[in-house]
Amino acid sequence: MYSQCGSMENAFMVFNKMLDRNLTSWDTMITWLAKNGLGEDAIDLFTRFKKAGLKPDAEMFIGVFSACSVLGDIEEGMLHLESMSKEYGIVPTMKHYVSVVDMLGSSGYLDEALELIEKMPLEPSIDVWETLMNFCRIHGNVELGDRCAELVEQLDPSRLAEQSKVGLIPVKASDIEKEKEKKKLASQNLLEVRSRVHEYRAGDTSHPENDKIYAQLRGLKAQMKEAGYVPETRFVLHDIDQEGKEEALLAHSERLAVAYGLLSSPARSPIRVIKNLRVCGDCHNALKIISKIVGREFIIRDAKRFHHFKDGLCSCRDYW
Repeated sequence: MYSQCGSMENAFMVFNKMLDRNLTSWDTMITWLAKNGLGEDAIDLFTRFKKAGLKPDAEMFIGVFSACSVLGDIEEGMLHLESMSKEYGIVPTMKHYVSVVDMLGSSGYLDEALELIEKMPLEPSIDVWETLMNFCRIHGNVELGDRCAELVEQLDPSRLAEQSKVGLIPVKASDIEKEKEKKKLASQNLLEVRSRVHEYRAGDTSHPENDKIYAQLRGLKAQMKEAGYVPETRFVLHDIDQEGKEEALLAHSERLAVAYGLLSSPARSPIRVIKNLRVCGDCHNALKIISKIVGREFIIRDAKRFHHFKDGLCSCRDYW
């Protein structure tokens, strides 16, 4: 429960008090430490697990690869991939290869990730190509990214369309018109304040304190620009002017949730938000800056991972 809320300090406290820990409890703790950006703690716990004479299962290595990804420790991650079969007799599955590609891609080792995909003894899945495609977008490798996008489209065209909606791949002008004709999957965020759960959708104006929420966002926008924020309007798939696009970015659901959290929660307390899609690039940058301006921690759980925004930084190191 604590892990899924991003409260790892409490989760660790409960784990350490457990008198009887089974494999699932170790798996869970290692995995969620990594998902919350605590890679070093996850690897330390894995080392502690092995020193206790216990044998890891296939699922545990997913958490280990995620931890190495957070740390950017490619060498250790590849050693763990090798040890799976050599030391523990575990045959890597596609899920493991996707995790390793994620690890390589997050540190910019795109060619090495491609080589791994081409040499692995399994038929590459859409997930492994999509993972590499996303990191090509982050690192600016357009040629390889286009190649991955073509393969993703061949395997499942709808997956590529959903990626475009949140700005994970370049969007062609012709594709924008197609997007307008499709029914979008609404971006939703859940925020809990004083034991009440509040739900927000992109562009939502139905909240009773709607005026205060948008006033808060506009006030923060001015401070953000003073801090160097430049709106990434490419994440707005509407044919409107620059000012309109900037206004549309303010209405993204995660920002509405955070703004209300700032208005209604105790000062200096963390704000927790659950999002059903990935955080878009502009909101990710904005939330980093806002966390520094207001001196608060935002814990955002999106479709991919946890993001702990604090003091102008994010636990994902801008790779998600």
